[in-house]
Amino acid sequence: MNKSLNRWQVIAASTAILLCTGAVYAFSVFANPLSSQTGWTMPQIMMAFTINSAIGPIPMILGGYLVDKGFVKWTIALGAFVFALGFFLTGFVSSPIMLYLTYGLMAGLGQGFAYSGALSNILRLFPDKRGLASGILTAGMGFAAVIASPIASYLIQSHDAKFAFRAIGLAYLIIVGLASFFIKPAPAGYKPEGWEPPAQIQNNGSINRNWLQMLKTPVFYIVISMFFVGAFSGLMIASQASPIG
Repeated sequence: MNKSLNRWQVIAASTAILLCTGAVYAFSVFANPLSSQTGWTMPQIMMAFTINSAIGPIPMILGGYLVDKGFVKWTIALGAFVFALGFFLTGFVSSPIMLYLTYGLMAGLGQGFAYSGALSNILRLFPDKRGLASGILTAGMGFAAVIASPIASYLIQSHDAKFAFRAIGLAYLIIVGLASFFIKPAPAGYKPEGWEPPAQIQNNGSINRNWLQMLKTPVFYIVISMFFVGAFSGLMIASQASPIG
């Protein structure tokens, strides 16, 4: 089974999917034109991005659980499809509530499932290159906005914001549909040919803890606070990147 599995094909397909789901970070390109087209205020428009960002981490937890249970392909494919469909349906919204359901809820849930599923599976497929593999996926997620922004700007200028959502969303539906065929789950205990896990090395002073013990350590709250500050400030800038630029 290991010999018939092309893990580079899987990471290419996973990255293609994340190049779609990462388009949420290009929302600032859509926000002002959508406000002008619909007459909704910018706070109303930006609430969709807030909901998307708040919802996204929740399915990441559930997605990791489903991957552990063997539902790798379903987690990634279904998440990617829900994201692309939510993006596409945003082009038909007629009220802020609809915007919150399509871009906020659907796209947020889909992105979380697709990302957690893809990352969990790829780390199992690349135990010898975990840093490289996770770096490729993360780069794909981040680079998505670089690709989506100029395309969205062109479509908005030539048509309007809702048309841009529909056109890009349709393209994403096609891409994730094709890429999903190449997603394969990592076999249990997968090891690349010719690679053996390194011997466990005990570092001086290091202690392995379970998650309950981890929550009792002060350093955990310092580290998690750093992550929160970094993530929140980054999302704040991403949501306003176009006006700032």
